[in-house]
Amino acid sequence: METEMVKFLFCWVLLWTAAFLAVRAVFPQRSYNLWNRIISTLHAVVAVALASLSIKDWTCPFCPLASSSSPAQMKTLGVTLAYLIYDLIFTVLYKHCTLDNALHHIVSIIGLGAGLAYQKCLWELVASLWITEISSPFLHARDILKEFGIRDTDLNLLMDVLFAVTFSVARMVGGPYIVYVTLTADNPFLIKAMALGLQFVSVFWFYKILKMVYYKLGRSRRRNTFTPHKTN
Repeated sequence: METEMVKFLFCWVLLWTAAFLAVRAVFPQRSYNLWNRIISTLHAVVAVALASLSIKDWTCPFCPLASSSSPAQMKTLGVTLAYLIYDLIFTVLYKHCTLDNALHHIVSIIGLGAGLAYQKCLWELVASLWITEISSPFLHARDILKEFGIRDTDLNLLMDVLFAVTFSVARMVGGPYIVYVTLTADNPFLIKAMALGLQFVSVFWFYKILKMVYYKLGRSRRRNTFTPHKTN
């Protein structure tokens, strides 16, 4: 990895840290979960925007496969790699680091780091980043609403449905296509393994999301059906 990219990563780790400290200063009485969710939402928006801007030809957004990297791709993945490093550090500092969360961060850091080191197959990594982050704002919005005491409303249900729809379309339609082109192209084994592993994880979460939506919709119908009437 070139010295300039190392400097770029260091600067963005500092920027994510500064953003977190600013959010904490604005909401000093709130929990770490809220601070973290706000920064995660900001990252998702930035990541999707940068990934979209790095696409040269929207008629074939993943072309050319297994190609050398472009500066836009390097910066897009560098911003996310810096975010993952920051997030892993702060989850440890605030004692919110679980085993599955730590493994997710470490594997993602290794994968993105490998892509930047090889300076190849970044189209596939950028496409995967777009797919994984497009549903994240709705995911985090669900917890942010709860942090502000907004529960069991139509807005909560809307965020649940939007998250479920964007996740399902991105991960279960776009995801398998990305996996296919990644496995069939001349990519390093580590990149292929990560693409396949990501799809397995997506299938597992898709199953859990279906259960969540079924429960939420059922509870909403029951609430509307059994709304108590005012008695004299």
